[in-house]
Amino acid sequence: MTSDLPPARLRVAPSPTGDPHVGTAYMSLFNLAYARKTGGAFVLRIEDTDRARYQADSERQITETLRWLGLPWDEGPDVGGPYAPYRQSERLDTYRPYVDRLVADGHAYYCWCTPERLAELRKSQERSKASVTGYDRLCLGKTREERALLPGFQETPVVRMLVPDDVPLVFDDLIRGSVAAPRPDDQVLLKTDGFPTYHMAVVVDDHLMGITHVVRGEEWISSTPKHLLLYGWLGWDAPAFAHMPLLRNTDRSKISKRKNPAARLLWFVEQGYLPEALRNFLQLLAYPPADDESEISTFDEFVEGFEWTKINTVGPIFDLDKLNWLNGTYIRNLPVAELGERLVDFVRTHQRPLTVAESAVVYGAAAMLQPRLVLLSDALDQLTFALTPDADLVIDEDARSQLTDAAPGVLDAAVATLEALPEFTHEAIDEGLRTTLVEGLGLKPRVAFAALRVAVTGRKVSPPLFESMALLGKESVLARLRSLRASL
Repeated sequence: MTSDLPPARLRVAPSPTGDPHVGTAYMSLFNLAYARKTGGAFVLRIEDTDRARYQADSERQITETLRWLGLPWDEGPDVGGPYAPYRQSERLDTYRPYVDRLVADGHAYYCWCTPERLAELRKSQERSKASVTGYDRLCLGKTREERALLPGFQETPVVRMLVPDDVPLVFDDLIRGSVAAPRPDDQVLLKTDGFPTYHMAVVVDDHLMGITHVVRGEEWISSTPKHLLLYGWLGWDAPAFAHMPLLRNTDRSKISKRKNPAARLLWFVEQGYLPEALRNFLQLLAYPPADDESEISTFDEFVEGFEWTKINTVGPIFDLDKLNWLNGTYIRNLPVAELGERLVDFVRTHQRPLTVAESAVVYGAAAMLQPRLVLLSDALDQLTFALTPDADLVIDEDARSQLTDAAPGVLDAAVATLEALPEFTHEAIDEGLRTTLVEGLGLKPRVAFAALRVAVTGRKVSPPLFESMALLGKESVLARLRSLRASL
């Protein structure tokens, strides 16, 4: 899908420091949308320079969940591309020459301060409520030998940028217009381990990879003046910036993995959300529906009408009730055969192994469960009765206690009726039992079928009774009715 806009290059650059955050999917969605809108490219870059927090399995989780969500990239560590490598840890030789150039040009300097001295400096500034905080430039203008004579010295220095007094603090944002950011301090650009910090690596990589639009969360607004300084010092054109509003909990707090399991992208996979429903939900965060008549829309429809100016800067509420409604709607709109396949795959992958016979039961239950499901994970609990051997079915006490004196007669009549049925479809079961129990015995349907439900499922509440019987099959149903009858 293309427009008259010039092709844009956008990227998402998660850090592999644990379970992928749902914000990674949120940012990927908007980046990919604009790339597709302009006929450009969407890049996945892995920013793994934070070695203290690096987790080896995290990159795989990032790529698997983004693919599951239907947000593919045109270039990345697993698919390659003209600007490879796409992992920052494999690009270390790239950054150092630019750091050295900044030092040589007087825009950066070596700092030998120990972490302990820096921690004490922060505490001192907090105690005194200092109006200006950040690094105090103790190392600026000193040689290694001069700095070694002072306290808090370490042998291996970091490199800090030298932020000028007249640093520009206002910049243009595609979403917010003119934005004013706070004055930055002398940010570390190169750490003692030789790895660049985020601020150095992101500017170098975005430039070398031809990124035209940087779309990221609003928490990075305060860093933008630093990045613009680096672009200017290195003689590069800066990309356009778009700072998305942060996702919020219902209490307006920032959504985080520590406080909200839904901040984990893997959580949605584990719970049984459909990727197309979650993608639709993310589209609606901070953005109006593609259709005034409905909130249900495809990604292509989202791309078709995409404009940065439509984004609402007020932090969108991550409303799981709305997501659940969307997910249930998508489940009900699936072809029954496809729902059956997804249910089997979900149960096998996330809940428990299935035999061939059990897989057939789960697949066959799709039509019966479709109107009742909110999540794919709901199916297994509702199908416990059908996946339990007849002899092992346990009757819940609250279900047994609500049986009336009519139960023995109901069970006897039902067994006789079902034995005589030439075909065991839910339509035939429905017709036969209503004729026998409701019309023949004069019972209200609630009374007539309660005992049958308890016998077949062991519960007071279950999926539709006649469909459940057809799913189990004639032999199992008769065995269960006789078992309950024998216990009364």
